Amino acid sequence: MYFLSQQSYANSIIQQSNLLKCNPVANPSNTKQPSDISINPNLADPSLYMKLTGALQYLTITRPDITYAVNNLSQHMHDPQPNHLLMLKRLIRYIKGTTHFGMPITKSDLCLRTYSDPDWASDPVTLKSTSEYCTFLGNTLISWAIKKKTTVSRSSTESKYKALAAATVDTIWLKRLLTDFQIPHTQPIDLYCDNTSAIALANNPVFHARTKHIEIDHRFLRENITNNHIWLLPIKTVDQIADLLTKPLSTTRFKLLRGKLTISPDPFICGGLSEHKSIQPV
Repeated sequence: MYFLSQQSYANSIIQQSNLLKCNPVANPSNTKQPSDISINPNLADPSLYMKLTGALQYLTITRPDITYAVNNLSQHMHDPQPNHLLMLKRLIRYIKGTTHFGMPITKSDLCLRTYSDPDWASDPVTLKSTSEYCTFLGNTLISWAIKKKTTVSRSSTESKYKALAAATVDTIWLKRLLTDFQIPHTQPIDLYCDNTSAIALANNPVFHARTKHIEIDHRFLRENITNNHIWLLPIKTVDQIADLLTKPLSTTRFKLLRGKLTISPDPFICGGLSEHKSIQPV
């Protein structure tokens, strides 16, 4: 087993923010913004906001649990407001308490599975949706993404469907990459979605006029389902792992999904797995 972490880099971000003495928090995002927001003098400089946000993007390489918060901050680098400074401070406080967290790479089967979960009209200003997906190779998380759509989706089904198409593209690429490494993936790849309308549309060979605006994505998904490249499966919203990449969550649910994403403390520091001599930090 290997463990990927960036503890020293995380500590350097905290030092740059001048928040070495801040109190840690258990959740990187607020589900509700406070009504009274005071600007933190340590983060008031817009150039520092940009510098820290850029640094945090690099930290997401081994910390997908902060991906949503960093993506949110990145959308306001041109003009950060007091609430964005508050969000940045909270994220750094979360990192302060989890600098030793990272991603384990464990020995398991080499079967791919992907979870897709967009957040329809999540932007209160533009009403554009945000799509997210994550892919596991066995028990190891190997790919994840969060991206705001360039156009407005007219329904939650359309939003889900576009996210499924994006997840399929990444999943098929990973399948071909494994083939290059002499690891063929002959079975259809499980792709989990919590929207029954999108699944029904994907499996229906009859295309309806009311969904013509997503015809390309429909044909693309249908082709990959027909060719047994992917297998679209329903999943309960409560079990949707990609939900952590979608929106702010309660601390209880955030910790639950963080564990399912395999983000955990460094076993060398916490002693949880230190007895295994094969574990190597990276």
